[in-house]
Amino acid sequence: MRRVLSNILVAAVLVTGLEAAPRNNTHPEEYVQSNTSSPRPNHRKPYQVGTASWYGRYFHGKATASGEPFDMYQFTAAHRHLPLGTMVQVTNLRNGETVVVRVNDRGPMPKSRIIDLSYGAARAIGLSGHGIEPVRLDILEPAREIAQNEALLP
Repeated sequence: MRRVLSNILVAAVLVTGLEAAPRNNTHPEEYVQSNTSSPRPNHRKPYQVGTASWYGRYFHGKATASGEPFDMYQFTAAHRHLPLGTMVQVTNLRNGETVVVRVNDRGPMPKSRIIDLSYGAARAIGLSGHGIEPVRLDILEPAREIAQNEALLP
């Protein structure tokens, strides 16, 4: 019963979020958040809302689209369209956890998913056990990303 209710809630979040997500975003700079000294609540439209998955051991050490070897423990991601090097805040819509990742690869392969996270990034937002989750993507400026990742360090 709990699982059925959870699935219904996830479906409702996805349907609501997909209606709010831009369909054909050719100007991602419109969604770049301003660089402030303290993090502001995110009241802007998300860059994308959809399903995320993760990849890990099979690809560990293999070359990414950026040319660097894939490290499954780093906070990186694969995205179909965002420029390599783009910093993205990924929010797990099921539990509200967020992580900042750098796009260094192309993917995901399944068209139903919007981003593939490295194992380390997926684990940070509680996605690794479930495999796929509904997420929100927000593009960040470099200064904000550095501050958020520093907060994650032990």
